[in-house]
Amino acid sequence: MKLLVLNGPNINMIGIREPDIYGKRDYPAIVKKIEDYAAERNIEIRILQSNHEGDLVDWIQEAYFEKYDGIVMNPGAYTHTSVAILDALKAIAPIPCVEVHLSDISQRESFRHISYPAMACIAQIAGYGDDGYLMAIDTLVKHLSGN
Repeated sequence: MKLLVLNGPNINMIGIREPDIYGKRDYPAIVKKIEDYAAERNIEIRILQSNHEGDLVDWIQEAYFEKYDGIVMNPGAYTHTSVAILDALKAIAPIPCVEVHLSDISQRESFRHISYPAMACIAQIAGYGDDGYLMAIDTLVKHLSGN
């Protein structure tokens, strides 16, 4: 199984940025946690982060041509603004995507309650900190294996 993990703006600042909301583990530690989890399950994984919307759209499209089985995505602030990311995810269907948020966006400011990418995702996992990435991998594995 081949999965792509995409992280949007400011995710690289995790551990520095508002640790009371996003946690104290820094981005490199989160990446290692995800890589180790995937390796234990014999899942090929690629993890990317960008503060630029176009990079994320390009990588989503690349997932189609590179034959990824699924995507885990934390769109960051683009969650609430990016129709471009929504359209890119819709364009590569049927590759499933699970959206992840470290915090529970439904319990935060009202503008954070809407997620455009979630409209093209099979699930949204929010509020479980960096364990949400692992839960998203499990969700994709279960979905792709037909269970």
